[in-house]
Amino acid sequence: MAVPKRKPSTHRQGRRRATHKIKLPKLTKCGNCGADKRPHYACPSCGQ
Repeated sequence: MAVPKRKPSTHRQGRRRATHKIKLPKLTKCGNCGADKRPHYACPSCGQ
C-alpha cells in the first residue's frame, strides 16, 4: 500500500481547501411584490 513520504505543506492544503468556501445563494427580485427570493422558488413574502 502506498504511504506518503512527507506530509503536505500548509500552502498545498490551503490551495486544496480554497474551493470549500460557503457561497451565498443568488437572489432575484420577485415579479409580484419586489422582495428578494431565490430563483425557481416561491417568494417567502407573497407566496407567488
